[in-house]
Amino acid sequence: MSTLTYTTIPTPAGPFTVLADADDTVHAAGFTDDPTFLTGLLGSDAPAPEPGSHDVVAKKVTAYFDGDLAAIDDVAIAYRPTGPFRTAAWDAMRGVAPGRTISYTQLAATAGNSAAVRAAGSACASNAIALFVPCHRIVRSDGSSKNFLYGLECKATLLAHEKQYAMG
Repeated sequence: MSTLTYTTIPTPAGPFTVLADADDTVHAAGFTDDPTFLTGLLGSDAPAPEPGSHDVVAKKVTAYFDGDLAAIDDVAIAYRPTGPFRTAAWDAMRGVAPGRTISYTQLAATAGNSAAVRAAGSACASNAIALFVPCHRIVRSDGSSKNFLYGLECKATLLAHEKQYAMG
């Protein structure tokens, strides 16, 4: 893994920290001001990040929160090595439009294995690249939210923000 640096961006959903490499490829991101927490999501072999400047990514995150929901779509990301289903689930999450939600059951089917509902939930829980891999758009079959790594209030804030700008 390449050397990673971090920057923290204030957002309406809380502080948002990005761990990225010199090319602004995001390896981890989440609603925390603790880069060590994000490094832990990458595994024990992840190097400790140093403070850095990721102005391009920060501007895109700011634009997203200013209402340009597509601003983050072309941010380069790097998944950590996992199995093929988890990667397919993360790709499927990226295909869920802002302002929309899908169930874990729908995520499993979209990722290629309709019987893998628990694995779809695990893919959400192990997502190290929050916002750019929008696991906040995945909900239970009844439309409710049970868990979100950064808290249900953060998830609700993100979904309300997206609905506001995606729907009008």
